[in-house]
Amino acid sequence: MSTQIILPRVMQVGEGASQEIPTILTSLGCSRPLIITDKMMVQLGYADSIQTRLAAESITAEVFDDTVPEPTVSSIQAGVDTVRHGNYDSIIALGGGSPIDSAKAISILGKFGGTMRDYKFPRIVNEEGLPIIAVPTTAGTGSEVTRFTIITDETTDEKMLCVGIGFMPVAALVDFSLTLSLPARITADTGIDALTHAMEAYVSKKASPYSDSQALSAMRLIGPNLRRVFHDGTDKAAREAMMLGSTLAGIAFSNASVALVHGMSRPIGAAFHVPHGLSNAMLLPAVTEFSIPEAAERYADCARAMGVATEQDSTDVANSKLMDELRALNDELQVPTPEQFGIARQDFFDLMPTMAEQALASGSPNNNPRVPSAEQIVAIYKQLW
Repeated sequence: MSTQIILPRVMQVGEGASQEIPTILTSLGCSRPLIITDKMMVQLGYADSIQTRLAAESITAEVFDDTVPEPTVSSIQAGVDTVRHGNYDSIIALGGGSPIDSAKAISILGKFGGTMRDYKFPRIVNEEGLPIIAVPTTAGTGSEVTRFTIITDETTDEKMLCVGIGFMPVAALVDFSLTLSLPARITADTGIDALTHAMEAYVSKKASPYSDSQALSAMRLIGPNLRRVFHDGTDKAAREAMMLGSTLAGIAFSNASVALVHGMSRPIGAAFHVPHGLSNAMLLPAVTEFSIPEAAERYADCARAMGVATEQDSTDVANSKLMDELRALNDELQVPTPEQFGIARQDFFDLMPTMAEQALASGSPNNNPRVPSAEQIVAIYKQLW
């Protein structure tokens, strides 16, 4: 049984990697990039820094900064229009997962037209849009190395999963120095997102020896460093470990798929506007507890890779320590319950059957070691309260 591995053509990793954009553009034969980002990246001066670096090489780059957290069909439309009416040959996607996901969608729609729903899974998008150079500024989504994008249809509150080589950036510039200014909340949410990617890739039914190696390496980097960066955002060594861990976790899940946590997370985000990493964090302990019986040894490996269990611990002891760690991590990183986030109890409970249907429809729960019924998904949602 062989496994197909899909990666960016170029990866530049390490401090200062983002300054290599002119060289990357030249190697791709591109000279008219559009920077797609958000207003925070403009305020922090990151967009200007890239424009200045490009200008030194006589390359002019315009900025589209109207992307939003958890991108929607309407939020990307202005970017699509910008690409259609401009003379661009490439996109520089600068920011967290939302700007990069937005850029992926804009790249395809801007070149081929149609609506986002036309490209929704199970369709596999292999068409090549405008080439994307991804420059992540959070250590979490791994979007710079994945063949996925998620865009919400705000008319139905559905988070549409879109999949294919067409969404894979051509280049990824992984520069941890861009994460040094991240606030603690975003650091925590994106960090748990990365941990979830690694764990789900490792226990996924689509896991392979290749994705396993990336997932385990990611957990070894994230496990000891997530608390450190939450408490001290200036800790360069911990920031570097988290950034590399996030990218490796992205490679792992892009090639092994995610599972039940992500399947259940997307409907919470779409319906109640909970940031993606935060809804993953809310779910990770309960879903892990549900899933352990069908993949006990794999979850024990996760505990050992994260550094919370030893090689001498039995599988049961390791998994007990893993559950203790996931709950303690949420406590220390101040992950709220749905109620503490401000969701109305009646709204949450009324929507559970619909959210369960949406979770199953996404396909992700089928990759889980223990595949749930709709009733079991509702039971897990109830545990969150």
